[in-house]
Amino acid sequence: MASRVLYLLACAAPPVLRVADVVRDARRAGWEVCLGLTPTAAHWLDGQLPSLERHSGHPVRSRYKLPGGPDVWPPATVALVAPATFNTVNQWALGITEKFVVGFAAEAIGKGIPLVTMPCVNAAYAGHPQFTRSLEVLRGAGVHVLYGEGGFVPNPPGQGRPDAFPWELALEAMDQAADA
Repeated sequence: MASRVLYLLACAAPPVLRVADVVRDARRAGWEVCLGLTPTAAHWLDGQLPSLERHSGHPVRSRYKLPGGPDVWPPATVALVAPATFNTVNQWALGITEKFVVGFAAEAIGKGIPLVTMPCVNAAYAGHPQFTRSLEVLRGAGVHVLYGEGGFVPNPPGQGRPDAFPWELALEAMDQAADA
């Protein structure tokens, strides 16, 4: 059987600090995992990057490869963008792709790669009108968005619960998207 490859694309929100557990859980479920991070998330996890690379079996990426350079990851079966910050959701929906994570996710829409995202924003960010529009754009493009009931529910500013981020829902949805 061919390997199922998950591109786990994570942003700088507090739940990213548990990404090693998510890599482990996905690997236990039979996934080959390629971890991509926004530059700030890579900075937050700097001391863990060698361990994350060992556990995933692939280089952790936070930048685009050089033009003409080899791709160090196998092709994706599915991509999970989580935790997805306010910036990432809006940039993705608007096609602003200076970050590798956003660029891959934007291009994956056109390539037909199944995409799941779970935003992680506080209620103040969630109240910004562009955020709602961006979620609608992503849903309209076929992205499975786990937000609100059955996904991530925002907290008031300063009252986040990063340990309560529902990673298990994201992994379930990603599994279903790959099988669809």
